[in-house]
Amino acid sequence: MQASLRAATEADLPFLLALRQESMGPHLATAGLHGTADDFMARVMHCFECAQIVQVGGKPVGLLKLQRGSAEWRLLQLQLSADVRGQGLGRSLLEAILDEAARAGTPVTLSVLKANPARRLYESLGFAVVSEDADEWHMARP
Repeated sequence: MQASLRAATEADLPFLLALRQESMGPHLATAGLHGTADDFMARVMHCFECAQIVQVGGKPVGLLKLQRGSAEWRLLQLQLSADVRGQGLGRSLLEAILDEAARAGTPVTLSVLKANPARRLYESLGFAVVSEDADEWHMARP
């Protein structure tokens, strides 16, 4: 599945809010962290300047937020719509990021809800848990 990325704009906010609710709502509920629409929108707006829309065939299917710092790159959010999940798109996007980070000699970090099965994907790509809190695993790939 071939994807492209473009900068997110305010026009994408309805899509991003619906994506957040659909992709993260069940994991948050499992973790006992029920979010309101305002909570979901706050997370959508967090670091919006680095938000990229994942597109397949020109259609928005996801969100990628990656902060590229000098000491590390931080994967803030990677969310895909249900109709493309499980088809290798997330892995492909992550592999491209990890290849670029490796060439730059920069580690990549992320946090994942303990209730989110995406941890298995991250581990298969070389991420390891470096710490945890009550709700999340904090992971890094050197």
